[in-house]
This record gives sequence, structure tokens and C-alpha cells, in this order.
Amino acid sequence: MKEWRDMAERMKAWMREAGEEQIHRLQSPMHMSAKTSEIDLVTEVDIWTENFLIERIQATFPGHHLLTEESGSHKGDSDYEWVIDPIDGTVNYAHGFPLFSISVALKYKQEPVVGLVYIPMLDELYETIKGNGAFLNGKRMSVSTTEKLTTAVISTGFPYDRATDPDNNINYFNGVILNVGGIRRTGSAAIDLCQVAAGRFDGYWEFKLNAWDVEAGLLLVQEAGGTIKRIEQDKGTFILVGNQQIFPQLEQLLNDVKPIQ
Repeated sequence: MKEWRDMAERMKAWMREAGEEQIHRLQSPMHMSAKTSEIDLVTEVDIWTENFLIERIQATFPGHHLLTEESGSHKGDSDYEWVIDPIDGTVNYAHGFPLFSISVALKYKQEPVVGLVYIPMLDELYETIKGNGAFLNGKRMSVSTTEKLTTAVISTGFPYDRATDPDNNINYFNGVILNVGGIRRTGSAAIDLCQVAAGRFDGYWEFKLNAWDVEAGLLLVQEAGGTIKRIEQDKGTFILVGNQQIFPQLEQLLNDVKPIQ
């Protein structure tokens, strides 16, 4: 446990340093390119942030595995693996919209043991070490106590290929929106998960996600007392999270639209 805490403290400092640079670079012209579609963007700052974190991990923890959004898998010979999204919410970042985050999880023998998400523009650092609870800027978090879907605030997101693939979440969105208090879309899965952990959102679902989007946030929700469901599907990862009252209701509502397997 002390080893996990020590590694988390180092990473928190690196994430804050990277976040400062991300904010600074918003003031300058930005080079960006498209990946899988014209709305699936990567900026030079994504690349810089990822390289910055990789270099520090490899220098400080040689042998650790890494899985990162932009450069993929970096094999090591350790039981530890870092899972990194350098900017979750790149489209937001590229447009100067302040909801973007750095998401980092640490796994030990394939199990997530540390979850860290930093939102630079809000200076909010979400952190958890497995078994120790979840915290926002040092203050313990817990999921909400909302009991009814009709008063719940739910978040979701849509895949980059939503215009070309009918499996685009729009049918589920239409099935949910008339039955809940409100729906939000931040554009960052990591931020959505953090808001559930902090009790600001009552539930969240999304399809076609990747490990770097969700590893840290799922652990945060669990440690804040929430319920999570994760299904690895052909087109990516499906996740559903919520407080203990809202989760089963939202799950049923989604399955009433079309069973999720």
C-alpha cells in the first residue's frame, strides 16, 4: 500500500506540471490532426503530455508496462502497468472549452489499484488508492443519494463514428432523456466518471470506450460507493455506473430500449 501511495504522489505532481503546460499552450496556435474521423482529433499537446509522462515513468519506474492512447503499449517486465490518457476531451481542448482532463490509472497484476484524474482548468484532482476511498482535492467523495430517475442527472457520450455506424447510442439517449431529470454531456468519459464519484451526477453510461478512458474513473466511482458495470464488446467497452439506487433503474431503462450484452 505504501508503494502505491508513493507512486501516486509522484504521478500527481507530474500531472499537475503537465496540466500547467496544457493551459499555457492554449494561448498559442495549435497543430492538430484527425485520427479515425475528422472529429477524432489529436493535438501536439496530447503528444507532448503523453511523452512527458512516459519519460518520467520510465526514468523513475524502469520496467513498468504502459498503455497509452497515442502510442499504444510499451512492454516492461514488471507487475505494474500505467494506463494513460494524456488529454481526455481533446475536442474540447482544441476548441478552448475547459472540460478536459489527464487520466492515469496504475494496475498491479492486472488489477487497478490507483486512479488519478486531473482537470487543469478547474484545478480539480480526483484520486483513489484501492481500499482507501476516493478524494477530490483531499476531501473525501461519495456518490449521490438520489433515489428516483425522474430527479436524477445522468451523463452520456457518443462515438466518433456516430454518423456512419447505427450503433451510435442515439436510440438509448432517446429512450432515457424523457425519463430522467436531466442529461449532460461533458465530452470526457473520465470527467463524467469523476462527477458520478463526486455525487454531482447520479449515473452515466457510454459505448465504444477504451481502457485509457475509464480505468481511473471506474476505480474512483467504486471507491466513492458507486456501482459499476463494464462489458467488453466488439466495438469497444460499454460502461454503466451510478449510485446504488439509480444504477438498477438506469440499467433497466437502457435494456428496455435494447438489451445490452
